[in-house]
Amino acid sequence: MPSQKTPHISVVIPLLNEQESLPELVEWIDRVCAANKFEYEVILIDDGSTDNSWQVITQLANTYAGVRGIRFRRNYGKSAALNEGFAAVQGEVVITMDADLQDSPDEIPELYQMITQQGYHLVSGWKQKRYDPISKTLPTKLYNAVTRLITGIQLHDMNCGLKAYRREVVKNIEVYGEMHRYIPAIAKWEGFTRIGEKVVQHQARKYGASKFGLERFVNGFLDLITITFMGRFGKKPMHFFGTLGLFTFFFGFVIAAYLSFAKLAYEQYGMTDRPLFYFGILCMIIGTQLFIGGFLGEMISRNSAIRNNYQIAETLRVEQ
Repeated sequence: MPSQKTPHISVVIPLLNEQESLPELVEWIDRVCAANKFEYEVILIDDGSTDNSWQVITQLANTYAGVRGIRFRRNYGKSAALNEGFAAVQGEVVITMDADLQDSPDEIPELYQMITQQGYHLVSGWKQKRYDPISKTLPTKLYNAVTRLITGIQLHDMNCGLKAYRREVVKNIEVYGEMHRYIPAIAKWEGFTRIGEKVVQHQARKYGASKFGLERFVNGFLDLITITFMGRFGKKPMHFFGTLGLFTFFFGFVIAAYLSFAKLAYEQYGMTDRPLFYFGILCMIIGTQLFIGGFLGEMISRNSAIRNNYQIAETLRVEQ
């Protein structure tokens, strides 16, 4: 579908060792976009594949004018791939999906309509009926319940790879580490609060094997704590550490004041003979350290910013 026009849709697909699924996936996307008269681009980000994924991407770029590619020198993870894809997109609406054919491109037209006509900043897919083993579905339900509670974002499937965004959303967020699980939360903290949800079709994996293990649930919980803290206090660390430090210091100071008064009033014992004295001193020391930590964090946050720097081996139709 060759075109020099600004695309209506940019489809961003991170991948790792998915050589079998790529031709079918790109052909499917092309068919759906042609049927709906969408100008499109597909950005395939090869996250350090060890199979022939990049050769397949090169062949697809020769067949489809809308296919673009980015290849990392090594595996950085899904967040890195999405971040580089977001930097490269040109479309009005950005669709993300996984490369394993478990996300259906047939969902693209309705996702596009929800962004352009219903006014959503972001729409997340909800795989209500999943073709996954119970060892994966039960932890996923627990993970999503905890995430809804902490973030306040009422999505049933926060980590669904099939999502749609306004272009301005992906151009104003930064995805790093393993934070791809919490893009809706990141978007919310940046002021993009119109977040919707759409029930989408989930398909059984056709080729290859899953790249995720149970460890992702532990990592996911730790990342949830990180993203919650960064969203609330990332730009104002003194509000968290300073408040906690003042409270702890004040608590220790009250203990020390009480022991000093008791010593002066009764003189029945030495202050240093009571364990409470050392607890009060400990609280004052910890409180001071927390306050200083908040102050240093405040100075750092005002004079630095997170910068992603990934080694890209080569690109196809992507400006560096």
